[in-house]
Amino acid sequence: MKRSMLYETLVHVPAGDATLEGELVVPEQASGVVLFAHGSGSSRHSSRNKFVAGALQAVGLATLLIDLLTREEEAIDQHTGHLRFDIPLLADRLLAATRWLGEEPSTGALDVGYFGASTGAGAALVAAAAEPERIGAVVSRGGRPDLAGKALSLVRAPTLLIVGGRDLQVLESNRAAMARIPAQTRLEIVPGASHLFEEPGALEVVARLAQDWFLQYLPKKD
Repeated sequence: MKRSMLYETLVHVPAGDATLEGELVVPEQASGVVLFAHGSGSSRHSSRNKFVAGALQAVGLATLLIDLLTREEEAIDQHTGHLRFDIPLLADRLLAATRWLGEEPSTGALDVGYFGASTGAGAALVAAAAEPERIGAVVSRGGRPDLAGKALSLVRAPTLLIVGGRDLQVLESNRAAMARIPAQTRLEIVPGASHLFEEPGALEVVARLAQDWFLQYLPKKD
């Protein structure tokens, strides 16, 4: 059954000198809110992240899909490719969006989870380490947790690492990162899936795993 939506709107999130554009969807009686950190070269319009966001909304989770770079920065990054790997910058932007969610009336009372893809997963883990009391769970899809560096040892949020079975290099780095995260951590391998989970049924598996993880660790408050 499709959930009715209490709130669905485009938003503008202040982040230092930048203003970030995002799409906030809040189902009725939402049990938590998931902030998406997209991967390198992607944006809030990513079809894969929008698919997962829709699956989370269907089970009563609010979502915020946000561009971590401004339009001007994205134009520069198309030529240089360096901003998409600026993990401290992306993590700071995630933290700004997290603070914004805490001040937004429709999400202020909700626990926050992060869903990070590719390089966005590294930024999500750095941000989660910086806000251990605020971030309730992290899910990484084909992520680069190794980019979080020393912050991995400070992560307290339960973390789910989802990797395609054919994405061998990323799988190796996720196994190494898993050993460094002190929080409850699980590695799920999607058989036959590549880095972008483009194979039939692969993204559906990712969505189900994310649903279960966030519903478990972002419990509805009384």
